[in-house]
Amino acid sequence: MPSFDIVSKVPWHEVDNALGQAQKELAQRYDFKDTNTEIEKTAEGLLVRSSSEDRAKAGLVVLQEKLIKRKVSLKFLDLQDPQPTGKGGSRILAKVKEGIEGEPARKIVLGLKEAKVKVQASIQDAQVRVTGKNKDDLQKAIALVRGMDLDVELSFVNFRD
Repeated sequence: MPSFDIVSKVPWHEVDNALGQAQKELAQRYDFKDTNTEIEKTAEGLLVRSSSEDRAKAGLVVLQEKLIKRKVSLKFLDLQDPQPTGKGGSRILAKVKEGIEGEPARKIVLGLKEAKVKVQASIQDAQVRVTGKNKDDLQKAIALVRGMDLDVELSFVNFRD
């Protein structure tokens, strides 16, 4: 039986490239001079630190622009509120979401059932597996899922005949 998986995978190599480009731009731009603005990748996500809240927000905008240029969707980022640091500085954490967690996965499965497409969808770990009897039904399912308004970036992988 033909099947495919719906996943949400972050292209980490592109994120690293965008991070490097953003760091280089922050080092070169005059409006960031003497603000100690820096962007780094941590275990929690991407961290933007600066001497003031507005410079931290501007640093985040630079990072987002670089991610867009590298074709990385901003749906992968979960932006947190700016937090004050010592010496009047500020930091903004952008958590990186990877995998399809509970609620969006249930919406996908429910949407496929309600559309009465002849496929079966099941949630497995952080992905959704869709199986059907022929390729046409699977293509209809892909089109239906692409049309859904989810706050998760989706890709369709492991197509098997």
